[in-house]
Amino acid sequence: MNNHPRVYTYKITFEEVPYYYYGVHIEKKYEEYYMGSPYTNKWCWNFYTPKKQLLEIFDNTDEGYIKAQEVEKRLIKPVLNDKWCLNENCGGKVSRKISRQTGERYKKFGIGVCGMSYEQRRKNGLKSFSWQKENSVGIFGISKEQRIENSRKSGIKTRDLKIGVHALTSEEKSEVGRKGGLKCKENKSGVCGMSKEQRQQNVKKTNSQKWMCTETGFITNSGSLSRYQQKRGIDTSKRVRLE
Repeated sequence: MNNHPRVYTYKITFEEVPYYYYGVHIEKKYEEYYMGSPYTNKWCWNFYTPKKQLLEIFDNTDEGYIKAQEVEKRLIKPVLNDKWCLNENCGGKVSRKISRQTGERYKKFGIGVCGMSYEQRRKNGLKSFSWQKENSVGIFGISKEQRIENSRKSGIKTRDLKIGVHALTSEEKSEVGRKGGLKCKENKSGVCGMSKEQRQQNVKKTNSQKWMCTETGFITNSGSLSRYQQKRGIDTSKRVRLE
């Protein structure tokens, strides 16, 4: 019988509440007692009764540990911001709660970008934008077709996972739009920073662009095509712009 120390992925649940936690553990000795090593949410282990479930076992080698970490990332990534998930990071990516707390601390003490004036932030942004454009990196390192395809895939993913704008109700979307409109009006930004002639020109330009539904071949402008596809239950990403 193999009683050597193992590497394994595990899931912690609690008898009293639906919280859960994923992790990887490297044993120092076979079947040693271990119930996770949380930091931010350690309170849950103190208040409730944890139970551990072994999910997958790997060889206690560097390769086995790397494989276990990859599995852990796949487990955590889809649920990182689920209200019952106690994991606060996934492969370097932190949860929205931790990001928000860090941002509030930066804002309070004027750290990083929060310690810069509007002019400094704008100057740095333009400098970074120019550098990326000159060196063909970031978004400038991919073709127009690749950018469109990446946007399409991202839209489908957010829709299927019901995250981002797809996680909002109709009322929440309307409220976000209302607040955004008021902010634009107050700051005279976006469309509120344009003259009447500029807005008319943009509308004409948008309406002159022709798009085709790749499923039916119907051609019209962007807004009309969206309504056309929605009425027929066609994915609105199934379109191509006609130059």
